[in-house]
Amino acid sequence: MLNKLLITRLGLSFRPLFISFLILANSLYLSGQTVRATKSSFEARLLNIEAPSNEPFRYTTTLTNGSSQTVTYNLNAQLPEGWQISYRVEGSQVTSLQMQANKVQEINIEINCPLTTKPNTYKIPLKAISPTDTLHLDLEAVVKGSYALQLTTPSGRLSDEVVSGSNKEILLQVKNTGTLPLNAVELSAQLPSKWEATFSPSTIQQLEPGKSTDVKVDLRVPDKTIAGDYAAKFDVKSPNSTADISFRMIVKTSLLSGWVGMLIILLAIGLIYYLIRKYGRR
Repeated sequence: MLNKLLITRLGLSFRPLFISFLILANSLYLSGQTVRATKSSFEARLLNIEAPSNEPFRYTTTLTNGSSQTVTYNLNAQLPEGWQISYRVEGSQVTSLQMQANKVQEINIEINCPLTTKPNTYKIPLKAISPTDTLHLDLEAVVKGSYALQLTTPSGRLSDEVVSGSNKEILLQVKNTGTLPLNAVELSAQLPSKWEATFSPSTIQQLEPGKSTDVKVDLRVPDKTIAGDYAAKFDVKSPNSTADISFRMIVKTSLLSGWVGMLIILLAIGLIYYLIRKYGRR
C-alpha cells in the first residue's frame, strides 16, 4: 500500500517535467522547420532538348521565391544571334512577374533558332533578376538539322491548258530542301467539283537532303466544264514538313463542240429565214 502511494506521488511530480519536455521538443522542431525554409531557385525539368532547326525548343521551368516578401523577377536570356525566346505563365506571354513570399510558379519557355543554324549544341544561360537576388539557369538546345519540303514544277511554270472532258498530264517536282531525310512523303490535291487527279507515285518512301523526285499528275476534267480559268491546289506532306502550290488551269472547249455549236446556230438562222419567206407573204 505504501509502495503504491509512493509511485503515484512520483508520477504526479514528473508530469510537469514531462509536459515541459514536450513543449521544448516541439519548439526545437518548429525551429528546425524555419531553418529549412524554402530557398529561392530557378530550375527546369529537362535542361537539354534536341530538335530540328525549324521546330521550337520547349522547356518547362519552375521559379521559386523563397524570401519572406513579395519580389518582382525580370527574365533575361543570352541567345545566339538571330535566336528568339518567349516566356509564358498560365498561357500569357511575360518578360517579368511578381511573386509573393514562398510562392512557386511554373514558366513555359519556347526558343526558336534560324533555319540556317548549323547542327550543334548551344548553351542558353537564363537569369531571373530581382532587386535582392539573381537566379541562374543554364539550358542546352541541340540542333540536329532541319526538315523542309519544296513543291514546284521542273520548268517553274504554274499554269497550263486543258480541253473540257479530257485528261491533262502535269509534271510536279518534290524537293527536300532541308538537311535531314524525309520519310513517307504523300501528295494530294484540292480541285474544283468533280475534277480528279491521280499521282504517280502517290507516296515517296524516302527523300534524302538535297534530292528531288518528279511526280506525274493525271488531271481529269469532266465533260461540259465551262470554259475559263480554274485553280488547282497540290499539297505534299511528310510527318515533319509540308508544302503546296496553286496551279492555274485554263479550260477550253473542243473544236468539235465549237463546230457543233456553230452548226446549230446556222440551222436556227436558216429555219427562221425559211419561216419568214414562207409565211411572211401571207
